[in-house]
Amino acid sequence: MAVIAVIDYDMGNLHSVCKGLEKAGATPYITHSAADLEQADAIVLPGVGAFDPAMQQLRSRGLVEPLRAAIARDQPFLGICLGLQILFDGSEEGEEAGLGVIAGTVRQFQPEPGLTIPHMGWNQLQIIQPDSPLWQQLPPEPWVYFVHSYYVDPVDPQVRAAMVTHGQQTVTAAIAREQLMAVQFHPEKSSTTGLSILANFVQQVASQPSLALTR
Repeated sequence: MAVIAVIDYDMGNLHSVCKGLEKAGATPYITHSAADLEQADAIVLPGVGAFDPAMQQLRSRGLVEPLRAAIARDQPFLGICLGLQILFDGSEEGEEAGLGVIAGTVRQFQPEPGLTIPHMGWNQLQIIQPDSPLWQQLPPEPWVYFVHSYYVDPVDPQVRAAMVTHGQQTVTAAIAREQLMAVQFHPEKSSTTGLSILANFVQQVASQPSLALTR
């Protein structure tokens, strides 16, 4: 059974994510210990709120370098919502530097007539990487639940795993590169589709050699 570290940095409701991972067959545990990250089979970084406080919380807990190291050694990783955005270099929302593991910037939705910001509610994904583990056994354009005013804009379009259209703007909704995966939407709030996505991540983790034994 996959043991998954869910990072606690005071930026969101972790328990709903843990419940989703448990339903998917994993053993999640909430932690802010760098040592725990090394022992886990995978890492989940959820989050809601603002970019700068998130990075400040990660730095105060000494988690920035351990997170970069985990991603660099290809430890399976899933970022959710703010946990996607802080993978990038920085954000138009604030001044703090992000983790910088994905080149690019977090940008604000541009106002347009009739457009609601934040982008909140159900919307359909446009799958860009159909072979990504996250999308297995899903319909071609699955419905998922979003709550966000900012979106990621990667330098390398190849990392995009899914897009979403809000008004006239089509933006990145998920990224994937090797064992690094992250989504702008909330799988834990996305009903059976979201649980399937979490189950796909857990299955991908379970299919890997035990990282805890090889590290």
